[in-house]
Amino acid sequence: MSLDFSQYGGPSEEWLAVQKTLPAMTFDVNADPVALRSAVNTERENRTAAAFIDLAAQVETADYSIPTRDGSSIQARTYRSVEKSKSEKLPVYIYFHGGGFLFGTLSSEDFTCAQTAINTGVIVLNVNYRHTPEHVFPTAWHDSQDALAWLHKNIDTVGGDPTKVLVGGVSAGGQLAASLVLEQHLGKSEVLKGLPAVAGQILIIPCVAHPETYEQGPGKKLKVSSYVENEHAPVLPKTTIDFFMGLLKVDTPDFKDTKVNIVNATEDEVKGLPPTVFGIAGLDPLRDEALLYAKLLAEANVPTEIRLFRGVPHGHRRFGKALKASEHWDQCIDEGILWALSKPTATGKFDVKLP
Repeated sequence: MSLDFSQYGGPSEEWLAVQKTLPAMTFDVNADPVALRSAVNTERENRTAAAFIDLAAQVETADYSIPTRDGSSIQARTYRSVEKSKSEKLPVYIYFHGGGFLFGTLSSEDFTCAQTAINTGVIVLNVNYRHTPEHVFPTAWHDSQDALAWLHKNIDTVGGDPTKVLVGGVSAGGQLAASLVLEQHLGKSEVLKGLPAVAGQILIIPCVAHPETYEQGPGKKLKVSSYVENEHAPVLPKTTIDFFMGLLKVDTPDFKDTKVNIVNATEDEVKGLPPTVFGIAGLDPLRDEALLYAKLLAEANVPTEIRLFRGVPHGHRRFGKALKASEHWDQCIDEGILWALSKPTATGKFDVKLP
């Protein structure tokens, strides 16, 4: 029986009103990727810096250098609410930013990470994994694993509780988080062997399927695919996805690759995964693969919290207070972290909540 999630599609009146006020909603995929990355990162950092001013005094930050398996290093930053006693061992939320594996810097995430640390009381570890076009698949995935291993090795320095480490991310970062958790669970990563299991995962507008093998996986299960329905959606149309994937250079993706095709895992493989939060955008080509992965986990008795942001596109959080869905996005992350830490029980039911 084929599934149909198209009832979650279509733009909201609020989005249509906002869209009219915005400049072009896509990137120039014919631009030089390094120049494009520089321009986008500058805009993201400037927007974040303006918002971060109001939060800076409420968090303590510290910067770290994380060694990687190939002899290089990546940068990371922690955020801890000043309301928390310095002696208290806090849960840690490892955060991976979005940006199609091309965009994003450490500083571009300051506001997001600080807000989460303030609202939840956890330490946020913001990891700046390496990006395309210089660093292709699977570098970012290895960086995410090396970051988790580094955290456990330095948990006392960071001030964290090793039994309460969560991971999460947005879009490309959501893919890194989902893969990290699944590969640790399946014992696929040498650097993660022997470490405490992750306590929860927060997957916001995640990519969990590779476009080239989509028809073998999610495409087979769907009556109407969000890849077709939202092919020309704002922010992330299919042409932009193809541009990002081209830079990533995944050679002939394997249908069962637990780095790029997480959604194709079996029920047995996902049984025992930690509590998982999904935040999914209705007007997004990636919508259905996230819903299918959420359904797989829920029905395999993994505790799941599934929220769908109806009527808005991928990455809509950048439009801030102009959209009610931005508030829902923030709540999904903050409430989701606290929910995952509460050791929730599974219901076995695929329950999609519309905020």
